[in-house]
Amino acid sequence: MAEFRHETERLILRDWRDEDWAPFWKHLNTPNVMRHLGGLADEATRKSAQERLLKYNSDAGHTFWVVERKSDGGHLSGEILGFCGLKRCNEPEGPIGDMEAGWRLREDAWGHGYAKEAAQASLALAFKRFNAPHVIALTVEENVPSWGLMIKLGMTRRSDLDFPDSVSWAKGETIIVYRIERGEWDALNG
Repeated sequence: MAEFRHETERLILRDWRDEDWAPFWKHLNTPNVMRHLGGLADEATRKSAQERLLKYNSDAGHTFWVVERKSDGGHLSGEILGFCGLKRCNEPEGPIGDMEAGWRLREDAWGHGYAKEAAQASLALAFKRFNAPHVIALTVEENVPSWGLMIKLGMTRRSDLDFPDSVSWAKGETIIVYRIERGEWDALNG
């Protein structure tokens, strides 16, 4: 399979490489980044996450891809900002099999519009390349920046799809669901 690479105005979304993991965990396994994601990840949790991300790609042809900023002379130039992309929902109580968009960026990348830019590209790929009828995104109620971005992307809260946490990342909280239909995406993006 050819390596995945997708460019936006400022970003590159691409497949994972072996050398990505150390800088990814260095910059993203922090108390603030992991606050709503189960807390700091130990070695076993990091290894499991890496295996899952690679398996999503081998099983479905998409994953939460590496996000890099293009070389434009900025202070984060060429460095890993985090991840963003697509997977099939596999939460035990959730909408199994639905196309799910997700993102996680390092703290010094927050507030620059990178998450929105990468998430918009991921949604476009979901509908255009992978022909998804709809896309969901998951978070917890107290993660206001995450569901705020979901709203900015045109997604709608679907409390009828919310489900109880049975995984470690939500720490027993209800997992809330936002969703966008293909027709809604088309109307917003011409």
